[in-house]
Amino acid sequence: MANQLAQVTQLFNDNKQSIDKALHDPAKPWTKSFDILEQRIGVDRVKIFMGAAAFCALYLVFGYGAQLLCNVIGVLYPAYVSIHAIESSTKQDDTKWLTYWVTFGIFTVIEFFSGFLTHFIPFYWLLKCGFLIWCMLPADNNGSVVIYHKLVRPHFLKHHQTVDNLINDGMKKAHNVLKQD
Repeated sequence: MANQLAQVTQLFNDNKQSIDKALHDPAKPWTKSFDILEQRIGVDRVKIFMGAAAFCALYLVFGYGAQLLCNVIGVLYPAYVSIHAIESSTKQDDTKWLTYWVTFGIFTVIEFFSGFLTHFIPFYWLLKCGFLIWCMLPADNNGSVVIYHKLVRPHFLKHHQTVDNLINDGMKKAHNVLKQD
């Protein structure tokens, strides 16, 4: 039991240090805002962040418009950093965010066809938001990477030739129909 408590404490401290490092990163757009907040209210930025995260979590459970908040979190920041990735000269960040958007798109389609999930699963919007945050974490093996390599890529490699052939056949038929008019 004491060993498990020590592991949880170590995990918490590691995450706290990681969050603190990210909140102090001068290349990130939020750093200046946290500088100002920290200076004005005299509270450490990690505590401000944790408080904001707790408020969002409670709002996702009890608030009106939880779906909107979840989708804002899952789209705004990834869209912003995706634009930065497009404008950067490296390919690595492009791949990271394309992987996120593939995962997000597949999840969105699945969610659409199983819309009852939003009403049936307790705390659905909190769970979805947590899932999306896991998918966009600034880590080498975030959720998007795991899902892409374990689920999406194997199915893509197995079926992409068949799908490509169907698309090509459909395009030829559409071209022939348009050509006849």
